[in-house]
Amino acid sequence: MAKKYIDIMDTTFRDGFQSVFGGRVLMEDFLPAVEAATNAGISHFEFGGGARFQSLFFYLRENAFDMMDKFREIAGPNANLQVLSRGINTVMLDTGSREMIDLFAKLFAKHGTSTVRNFDALNDVNNLIYSAECIKKYGMNHEVVVTMMDLPPGCSGAHDVAFYEKTLRDILDAGIAFDSVCFKDASGTSNPHKVFETITMARKLLGDSAHLRLHTHETAGVSVASYLAALEAGANGIDMAASPVSGGTSQPDILTMLHATKGTNFNLGDLELGKILKYEEVLADCLSDYMKPPESTQVSPLIPFSPMPGGALTANTQMMRDAGNLDKFDEVILAMKEVVERGGYGTSVTPVSQFYWQQAYANVMFGPWKQIAPGYGKMVLGYFGKTPVEPDSEIVALASAQLKLEPTNESPLDIADRDEKKSIAYWTEELEKEGLTANDENIFIGASCDAKGIAFLKGEGPLMVRKGKFKHTMQGENMSGNYTVMVDGKKYSVQVAEGDANIQISAAAATNSSCEAAGKVKINSQTPGNVWKVLVEVGDKVEEGQKIMILEAMKMEIDIFAPQAGVIASLDVAPTDSVVDGQLLASLN
Repeated sequence: MAKKYIDIMDTTFRDGFQSVFGGRVLMEDFLPAVEAATNAGISHFEFGGGARFQSLFFYLRENAFDMMDKFREIAGPNANLQVLSRGINTVMLDTGSREMIDLFAKLFAKHGTSTVRNFDALNDVNNLIYSAECIKKYGMNHEVVVTMMDLPPGCSGAHDVAFYEKTLRDILDAGIAFDSVCFKDASGTSNPHKVFETITMARKLLGDSAHLRLHTHETAGVSVASYLAALEAGANGIDMAASPVSGGTSQPDILTMLHATKGTNFNLGDLELGKILKYEEVLADCLSDYMKPPESTQVSPLIPFSPMPGGALTANTQMMRDAGNLDKFDEVILAMKEVVERGGYGTSVTPVSQFYWQQAYANVMFGPWKQIAPGYGKMVLGYFGKTPVEPDSEIVALASAQLKLEPTNESPLDIADRDEKKSIAYWTEELEKEGLTANDENIFIGASCDAKGIAFLKGEGPLMVRKGKFKHTMQGENMSGNYTVMVDGKKYSVQVAEGDANIQISAAAATNSSCEAAGKVKINSQTPGNVWKVLVEVGDKVEEGQKIMILEAMKMEIDIFAPQAGVIASLDVAPTDSVVDGQLLASLN
């Protein structure tokens, strides 16, 4: 009897890169590996979307649409090229308006996408309806998603088989058209027994003709067992990656799964061992100069307590490494249990996973619930849809007070449609102000990447790649970046410029001692981060508790308040400056 054909998707060039390198891999470095993978017989790739969209504009000075075009050219016209989309967010950082969601689908179809894997982290089916319509409108396959995880120990509510069945039934009742169904576990925490029961349920509900897939990560150590359980329950497809971006925080290795399915009734795409070995050899050579964080190769027994997605884990640890507070990582992971439980049990997958991380980080750095992370606060207040269970009422009240927002049941799409910054007209005008062409691609880049997108289009974006001994640039290797140095017991933020490697010391260092000598009231940073906005000027009168500045840390806004009434005597940092824990930000008379 012929073995059952299993459709494998190679996630190396999207989720693999995100899970290991935070998405920061240059196009010129990995395209030879795409050719090797194609020669090895792989024809289904995850090639873009998710966090790999912004990372090209933010850190690589590359256009994601150009990358997609080149990938399609190498993979050929018949390859199934898939992207990851976050429902009403698509690949944007926030909820998109209806016209931006339509533009997303139009552009991704134009630039070679065959299939869109479309998920909502809250499993709020209302957040999938419009994006599904747009995906099908432009002729792409729609892979609808049920997001999964196991709850931290001692927690209960949602995330059992009955909850996933209800989500599937809601999808059917909503009349959402789909070509396949994926059960996506970004944290890899769903135990194999629950995976088996969930796929069995879905097969019974949807019938034999439905194409069912499982996506998981090795982060919690059960991915291979979960994949085998899914296959035994009737799954038609699974996701894998190639070494050196497999295992650990990523998907199981292709070779590992070929080995695990020996002697079974499953045929993983007629892949040839020798050609897969050659593909992995080429990929390893392509990525040999890249800094591979040690946590990306590990299975972590702490992950079920968080749960933290593989694709987010290394991005967050790299930010902590850059900020010099990686020693707090375990504390943040353990703090996530309470954050998940009191937040309503949205699935720990982007963007909710980042909301959980930001809130846990804030709880560790500033004290429990002293500062509500904006994304987390808006989630519990209902601005992204309905959470699986009601969030804790105390947290809702805190979020409402700190963010000055009332809870809402309004459709996030209706809210987004009223925001002029999420309109095509707004971004057309912004591009024209900057002397930039207002074509569809540039409009979407601006809308999805905001100021960083405009900086990219103007040729002003940074190049931040952890490659070689130092950060890699197109001109070669240098030591560009932000550094913290200590002189005579004082911390200084030092910025090393690209090219001639001139060293520029921030204003904070230059005025630090003079402020102390003058005896002014000092306002210091409580966390490493970057200055996002300065809301006052020297000489302004401020009241006690008035917001004077906003920092960014871990993709989270950190509000800086005046500790007492007074007059701004000095502003010791400027927008985009990197700051360290305890650094002087401003002073009051």
